[in-house]
Amino acid sequence: MTTASNNSKRQCLVMGNWKMHGTLADNAKLLAALRPYASKNAAMAVCVPFPYLAQAQDALKGSSVTWGAQDISVHSHGAYTGEVSGAMLKDFGCRWTLVGHSERRSMHAESDQLVADKARAALAVGLTPVVCVGESLAERDAGQAVAVIQRQLAPVLALGADSVNQLVVAYEPVWAIGTGRTATPEQAQEVHAAIRAALSAIGAGNIQILYGGSVKAANAASLFSMPDIDGALVGGAALIADEFLSIAACGDQA
Repeated sequence: MTTASNNSKRQCLVMGNWKMHGTLADNAKLLAALRPYASKNAAMAVCVPFPYLAQAQDALKGSSVTWGAQDISVHSHGAYTGEVSGAMLKDFGCRWTLVGHSERRSMHAESDQLVADKARAALAVGLTPVVCVGESLAERDAGQAVAVIQRQLAPVLALGADSVNQLVVAYEPVWAIGTGRTATPEQAQEVHAAIRAALSAIGAGNIQILYGGSVKAANAASLFSMPDIDGALVGGAALIADEFLSIAACGDQA
C-alpha cells in the first residue's frame, strides 16, 4: 500500500451535495440548523441547486459554513442556454463547485477532459473545484478501480501543480452512491492512497481527498480515521440536519 502523508496537516472537510432536492421552506429549516456550526478541526460546506444559491448566501453569510454549486460551465459567457458560469456563481458568494460528479459523467456524458476544463474554469474565477472520481461495480470487480481513477485524473493533473494544489478531489465509488453500500475504510483508504501517490508525483500530495458514497454518522468516524481520508462528500445524509452535523462532529474528532 502507498505510504500516506500526515493527515494532521489537512483540515477535515465535510461537504453536503443536495443534488436535486430542496424547497424554500425545507431549505430554510436546514440552513438555520447548520448556521451555528463552528469547529477548528472540521470545515462544513453545502453544494445546493442553482435556484437556491441566493437563499444559501443569505442564510449562511457570516457563519463558518460555506456554500457552492453542483456544476459549472466551461464558458465564461455567451449563447449557452441552460449553462451557469463561474462568474455567476461568484455573484452568489460561492466558494466551491463540484465537477465531474458520477451522475454528470454517466447521465450527461461528461468526458475526463471536460471535467478538467470545468476545473480550470472554476479556478480562473477563484472558485475551488471539487473533482469527483470513482469506478463502477463492474470496473471494481474487474480489478480496474485504480486504473479508471488514474485515467479520470490524468487531464486534471495535466493542469499542473499550481492549479492542482488549489482543488479538492472526491473519491466516490459509483457502486456505493445512494445504494446503502459503503466501501470499507480499508477499501477506501487503498484508493485514497493511490490518489495521493498520483498527486504527490506532481507536487500536490497534501490537498484534501474526500470520500463519497453512502456516508452516515454511523460510519463517518471509521472512514475519517484513515490517514488519507480528509473528509466526506455527503449525499442524502446532508439533507438531515442532525445526521449531517453528527458527521461533521466525527470530522472534528478525527
